[in-house]
Amino acid sequence: MLYLDNAATTPMRPEAVEALQSFADFGNPNGMHAISRAAKNAMEEAREQAAALIGAARPTEIVFTGGGTEADNLAVTGAYLARPGGVVVGATEHKAVLESAKICERLGSDVIVTDHIAEAVGPDTTLVSMMLVNNETGAVLPVDQVVEAVKSINPETLVHTDAVQGMLSEDIDVAVLGVDMLSLAAHKFGGPKGVGLLYVRDGTDLEPVIRGGGQEMGRRSGTQNPMGIVSMVAAMAATVADRAAFRERVGAIRDTFEFELASRIPDLEPTTPDSRTPQHAHLRLPNTISETTLILMDQAGLCAAAGSACQSGAIEVSHVLKAMGWEKRAAGEAVRFSFGWQSEMEDATRAAKIVADVWERAQL
Repeated sequence: MLYLDNAATTPMRPEAVEALQSFADFGNPNGMHAISRAAKNAMEEAREQAAALIGAARPTEIVFTGGGTEADNLAVTGAYLARPGGVVVGATEHKAVLESAKICERLGSDVIVTDHIAEAVGPDTTLVSMMLVNNETGAVLPVDQVVEAVKSINPETLVHTDAVQGMLSEDIDVAVLGVDMLSLAAHKFGGPKGVGLLYVRDGTDLEPVIRGGGQEMGRRSGTQNPMGIVSMVAAMAATVADRAAFRERVGAIRDTFEFELASRIPDLEPTTPDSRTPQHAHLRLPNTISETTLILMDQAGLCAAAGSACQSGAIEVSHVLKAMGWEKRAAGEAVRFSFGWQSEMEDATRAAKIVADVWERAQL
């Protein structure tokens, strides 16, 4: 199979696999005995490394979670519970943010979903949440500029960014971005599934969403996953070290794929703006239905996606493309191809041929 669905999940990097296997037999990091202390030490070393890799001022600003969705929920709902007020979120956010905002709304928040975030901020705005990279289109958003605009209007407003799709290709430094909170998910950059983190700037008020034993400095209860955490941070380190080369190499692969595909499919239309990640190719295949296209590609040995994998199973037009103003039929023709750290140039040529052949068969 030719795998071009890396925006949904990536294969684990060798460094992450090795780390996972090395710590597979570690104990509960919250115990008092030697095995627990070893697990605790490994986890705290990983916390220090994670903080350094994203420019956090101190390790205690890193909260380990069960993934990106949990981190988004903790950021949005936890910030509102700590300081109730208005919540502003981007219209093209991941469902984890949009659904968390709905919880805030049910609890009494005045929630605004908009593409014009700074303009929606007022004196009572508690939280703004906007993604760094869109999970469907690959669009890279100017988070640092929005943070500056938001803080100039209301310095007390917290800004959270879902950076889950950004770790592979974007330079992530929380000091440069200026955000108060930032979410990451390990499986999007070569780590294991079921583990992530939330950066929380020191001094940020945040109520726990999952309550219990008070782990993670009281912000996220539940026994931590040391082997998953150590593996995630190994993937983070490898990703940061490889990032510049990744951008150049994978960008060339993606561009070759799009060039060859455009020569075979008239009126092929990208949905993404110029500012996008090098790994995303979100394309409208004219006169098709994306569900049919994906089935035929799967049968031909190519894995891709339409919309977000986290909402797959429900046949509906992407809320992202709706928010971008795409008509229903055109939005229903869009397919996301996403390359990864393991992709090679030959994948571009093979994929372009498969997609072009499928398009010929899938046209209405």
